[in-house]
Amino acid sequence: MIRSLYDWVLGLANHPRALWALAFIAFIESSVFPIPPDIMMIPMILARPSRAWLIAGVALVASVAGGLLGYAIGAFAFETIGAPILASLGKADAMAEFSTRFNDMGFWAVLTAGVTPFPYKVITIMSGWTAMPLGTFIATSILARALRFFIVAALLWKYGAPIRDFIERRLPLMFTLAVVLLFGGFFAVRYL
Repeated sequence: MIRSLYDWVLGLANHPRALWALAFIAFIESSVFPIPPDIMMIPMILARPSRAWLIAGVALVASVAGGLLGYAIGAFAFETIGAPILASLGKADAMAEFSTRFNDMGFWAVLTAGVTPFPYKVITIMSGWTAMPLGTFIATSILARALRFFIVAALLWKYGAPIRDFIERRLPLMFTLAVVLLFGGFFAVRYL
């Protein structure tokens, strides 16, 4: 099923209304959908590099708006909608423990999920469920998603098709390593 969804999303990149389709995918990916908008962004930017910033901007705005939907699901419908979504992602057991510590590290949780392969939708729902301050959630979501989408756009704009393999296979790892190094640096400064 995931492969057919992936292929469907990839096919939308060639649609005449691809920007609207990208906005839709970025919006629903932030709360319920398993396929990230990067899958559409890559062929769209390669086909029209001059629109790289517009494409990244559409993904950013739609993703943050979708994150607000995820926040609302967590805040107002966690038991009926949010918990089943998180359970389907295999996160049900960790929910109780996670919620007790979540707001202490809320900024970092949203930032990490926004740029790494960790499902952003889990963090958006948990942010609403744990009542993270909405301003913190929005600001961090904008920062995280802008980093992710505009770095992808910049790489494709600058290097074109040769960088595609790196983005698809190694960029998520690079984002994860950057976050780990950032956390490690803060830990070292604070405790060493």
